[in-house]
Amino acid sequence: MLANLGLFCLILTAIVSSAGVAVGLYTVAQWRVFQTDKTGHANYPSGNSSSQHRSMWVQSLVRSFALISFLASTISISLLAYAFASDDFSLSYVSDNSNSALALPFKIAATWGGHQGSMLFWILVLAGWAVLVSRRHTKDSDYHASWLMLLLVAIFSWFTLIASNPFVLNEVLPLQGRDLNPMLQDIGLIIHPPLLYIGYVGFSSVLALTCGYLLALDNLGDVFERLTRHALLAWIFLSAGILVGAAWAYYELGWGGWWFWDPVENASLLPWLTATALLHSVMASRKQGQLKVFTFVLAIVTFCLSILGTFIVRSGVLTSVHAFAVDPSKGLALLAILSLVFISAYGLLVARVHYVKSNAITHFASKNFLILVSINLLVLATAIVLLGTFYPMLYQLFGLGNISVGAPYFNLLFGPLTILALIVMGFSPLVKWQAQSGAFPVKFLLGSLIFCGVLSVFFLQMYIHRNSHVSASWSAWALLTTWAAMWMSFTHIARCFRVRKQVYKYKVYLVSMAHIGVAILAFGASMNSFYSYELTAKLGPNSQVQFGDYQIHYQNTKLYIASNYTAEQGVVEITAPNGQTHIALPEKRYYSVRVMNMTEPSLTPFLDGDVYLTLGEKLDTQHYAVRMQFKAFIRWILLGAVLTIVAGVGLLGRGVLVKQWFTQTKVAKEYQA
Repeated sequence: MLANLGLFCLILTAIVSSAGVAVGLYTVAQWRVFQTDKTGHANYPSGNSSSQHRSMWVQSLVRSFALISFLASTISISLLAYAFASDDFSLSYVSDNSNSALALPFKIAATWGGHQGSMLFWILVLAGWAVLVSRRHTKDSDYHASWLMLLLVAIFSWFTLIASNPFVLNEVLPLQGRDLNPMLQDIGLIIHPPLLYIGYVGFSSVLALTCGYLLALDNLGDVFERLTRHALLAWIFLSAGILVGAAWAYYELGWGGWWFWDPVENASLLPWLTATALLHSVMASRKQGQLKVFTFVLAIVTFCLSILGTFIVRSGVLTSVHAFAVDPSKGLALLAILSLVFISAYGLLVARVHYVKSNAITHFASKNFLILVSINLLVLATAIVLLGTFYPMLYQLFGLGNISVGAPYFNLLFGPLTILALIVMGFSPLVKWQAQSGAFPVKFLLGSLIFCGVLSVFFLQMYIHRNSHVSASWSAWALLTTWAAMWMSFTHIARCFRVRKQVYKYKVYLVSMAHIGVAILAFGASMNSFYSYELTAKLGPNSQVQFGDYQIHYQNTKLYIASNYTAEQGVVEITAPNGQTHIALPEKRYYSVRVMNMTEPSLTPFLDGDVYLTLGEKLDTQHYAVRMQFKAFIRWILLGAVLTIVAGVGLLGRGVLVKQWFTQTKVAKEYQA
């Protein structure tokens, strides 16, 4: 009964959102949107109060449709989650992804742990963003953005109903479910997919606002303001989702890595790169009236890349530990949706591009030009990831054989790009906007470069000398990355000291924090790549081995039984160079329902890295092949990413507060004057 109600709510979501689209298309025809006056604005009905009343009525109707769609989709996924919590194995999706012995939090997380449930969650988030977009209808572009969001809700709702219905019943009622994939039985599954989906789907609002403006051609300043807020909010969620996913891969899979250039990892990186470019582009568009076409193109491409990521996960065309590998026909349907969205949106931009006027960039030594360079670097990085991800598939598709593109390709090309990006960001505090250009601080530039270069050489020399016993040696890439990261951080810190008495200092602080976070992340990734090391040894009760600066003492093995698995747990004592001891508990788990073995590594953190232990094959009744890894500066990667995300949250919050403050205080009015 409850499953039928959930299905009814999903059908209601599809019907109501489709009705909102019908209203939107009707108004496009009635308001003669594509007939513009001499100023380039859409030729809407004017003058009498009846036309204005009709406009307000249809806007209210579309807003109501968005709210109903959100409520219906919320009820639908809530009932699916209840089916998991109550072990309702009459649903095929529940029996395929759960088991009565599974812990309740993982039962709830299993709601979006498979293909059908994740598509329903996608619809819920899409409807939520539609409500957010429809909250404001002060401009005609806002109204068009609202019904365009309902169009996306309708497309994905009908796709889910026809091809991926999570409420399909089993023909024979099973007594037990197949259990959730053991790799997904982790808190990362509870957090990672929702964050990622909110970020992915959030860029649909950016696309809708862009197309809404291109239909209405009204106040471009308001559109860029809303684009900035929506793009930044979606970017924050996507960044947090990628960070949690990288952490999950690091501590759960037992490989000891945080990024593998896996196709699905790349799928999340693609929209992140273009979204980062979009945030910089829309900033130049708002402040200086430049790069407007860049902004609109990036807004369209970013959401299309989000759909492409969904296609990768669900099409089965690429192999990945993340992929659902469902029926390829569903992947083709998603590819058709992607093509429809891209062709329609880009076609609208081409038809209206002559109304979008941008100012020229006339100074090389300006923030405007640096933003343009940054955008091109991010677009180039996107092209590199896109080619490396899809080239093997196309190579096989054309019957040329099999080819593998892995980490060496990406690392070789991303290394120079990262250093260039750090250099560009380092120049940012040294220059002003084009309209404020002045003398370039050459002496400060040369002095800071020399100082940071000497400091980088000294730091690496000390680190290599200390770790020479584990074959640490000089690396040109590590030196250049450290130098660039240190110099970029230095110029931003100096900028913060210079503006500490100015009105807009908090925005400078937050932007500097975001850029310094990127520098710390790049430094950590470089050091992790070149100065990590490992050792595999046979260990059993009361055996020990020297691992770098650490003494590893395997004390004993414990056995225990959990609700849905059994485990062998090694108790290992790690003695640090300073004499402090730490207890590590690596495990090997056996999941009887799925008939799968899983390793649960132990992580012991230190300032310059983690000691990462994994129990390998059991060599006899008591001894294991224990893999010991030192993951250099891994926590610095986490620190850099967290700083960048926190800065984004601060910028989003400060944007609202500063806007209110600027309109209400005397100081702000004097500053604006």
